[in-house]
Amino acid sequence: MSEDRSEVGGRRSELPLAPEAEHDPAGVSRRDVMRFLGVAPLAATLGWSPTGLARAARYVDEVQSPTSHLPPPTAPKFFTQREWRTVRLLADYVIPRDEKSGSATDAKAPEFVDYMLADKETTEASRIAMRGGLAWLDLESRRRFQTTFVGASDAQRRQILDDIAWPKRAKPELSQGVAFFTRFRDAVASGFYSSAMGWKDLRYVGNTANPDWRGCPAPALAKLGVSYEEYEASLAEHRRNRTAANE
Repeated sequence: MSEDRSEVGGRRSELPLAPEAEHDPAGVSRRDVMRFLGVAPLAATLGWSPTGLARAARYVDEVQSPTSHLPPPTAPKFFTQREWRTVRLLADYVIPRDEKSGSATDAKAPEFVDYMLADKETTEASRIAMRGGLAWLDLESRRRFQTTFVGASDAQRRQILDDIAWPKRAKPELSQGVAFFTRFRDAVASGFYSSAMGWKDLRYVGNTANPDWRGCPAPALAKLGVSYEEYEASLAEHRRNRTAANE
């Protein structure tokens, strides 16, 4: 298994994020909610809401802040200490450190996932699936190498991950591991891209004018099967129809 993020963990894709400034009386700003719409497709598979994502990210941001009034967490909220060691190790296989940015643990993605699993909005089924998946990982490692996933060598861990990271290539008997890793990968990605480090990794600059923007590149338009010409023609037809309807 390569350490490249296009393999285990998937390639870091550009997630659309949009800032807002309006505040919601419930305690979560609209800006915070919009901040997490980019990771919502990933988090939806885990039953996580945008407001829940906002709470988790704000908690992690507050803990890391040098002016924070919150004490650093001494223990995870959901995971056991044994599970926590596995979670942190596995998270950095999903998103390792590279020349662009730090790893999942550098971005506190495990803390984010831990907070979400302890959150009131997370379903019990999601908690059971995560805990059961971590147990499966240890059982599979013991079956193959007579040691836990944490106790295995890097090559041994990668061997297991290679077998469960690509659902279409995985053997049927590894379906439980595939389902777990897919959920875990989505959870870590949600945490990473909700962090300041994740924003910088995507080169997200917010609602800032770009005078050098020349439109979407032609290869990207071709891949999507769209064109500016078709859009302009469709828009013109819409305007004609609206004008005719009003006459």
